[in-house]
Amino acid sequence: MDIKSLEDRFEAKIAAGESIEPKDWMPEKYRKTHIRQISQHAHSEIVGMLPEGNWITRAPSLRRKVALLAKVQDEAGHGLYLYSAAETLGISRDEMTEQLLSGKAKYSSIFNYPTLTWADIGAIGWLVDGAAIINQVMLTRTSYGPYARAMVRICKEESFHQRQGYEIMLTLCNGTPEQKALAQDALNRWWWPSLMMFGPRDAESPHTEQSMKWKIKRKTNDELRQQFIDITKPQADILGITIPDPDLKWNEERGHYDFGDIDWDEFWQVVNGNGQCNKDRIAAKQKAWDEGAWVRDAAVAHAEKKEQKKQKLSA
Repeated sequence: MDIKSLEDRFEAKIAAGESIEPKDWMPEKYRKTHIRQISQHAHSEIVGMLPEGNWITRAPSLRRKVALLAKVQDEAGHGLYLYSAAETLGISRDEMTEQLLSGKAKYSSIFNYPTLTWADIGAIGWLVDGAAIINQVMLTRTSYGPYARAMVRICKEESFHQRQGYEIMLTLCNGTPEQKALAQDALNRWWWPSLMMFGPRDAESPHTEQSMKWKIKRKTNDELRQQFIDITKPQADILGITIPDPDLKWNEERGHYDFGDIDWDEFWQVVNGNGQCNKDRIAAKQKAWDEGAWVRDAAVAHAEKKEQKKQKLSA
């Protein structure tokens, strides 16, 4: 079958809402786009363990410690699901890690901000995981089958993480004035970076148009960001804390909240490696990669030995 016929068949499947599977023919750009997006998502889950892992030993109670341990463990599992999905596109996990460590591959800008107080763990669960859910529920219907299926379980677990974070914030806001002030401070610092999580404005996004055409994404960056704000503002009102945006107000005509300007210079600075924690995050990942080399070598040696034994038995 010629390329034109293959392209027509591919586009027809996309138009019909059918899943593209690993053995199906796909344009090279579609494959590379998915490798970029899925690997970035996987890296974000793994790097995202670091700011929260920093608080496991300092959680204020045994209950909080156990819950945070479970959450960090979930994030490791999410990363593994996603690396496995990306591998179906013909890239190895080693290559994806090398791209991350070299700076060629990115991860979510949100994880380059420090967790200064326990309230930050609540804010991350409420805001960061809340933003992730809005983006990821859409991905359960993305056109690449392995990615969509991985997202089903991930979204269920992220929903629990969001509720856990909100419950931490609610406890703080119902506590002492000092505890409520910690919650307000965390909201002040995490609000704008959370809005940046959805990516650049649609007009400045180099990938949105093609991703929408191929049904990799079902909503644009700006649509998802608006949805997050509309959901989160009433939640802040229940907590009794104030979103740090004087321009945030309900627009009856639009049926949405209007909001202030995002500092896109800050966003691009962080994306380009100049955030508060960029160097620390990559250094921690490099250290883990180097120190885990013996485990990878042992796993490969074991697999080779097992294969040799299998071949001898079948000879």
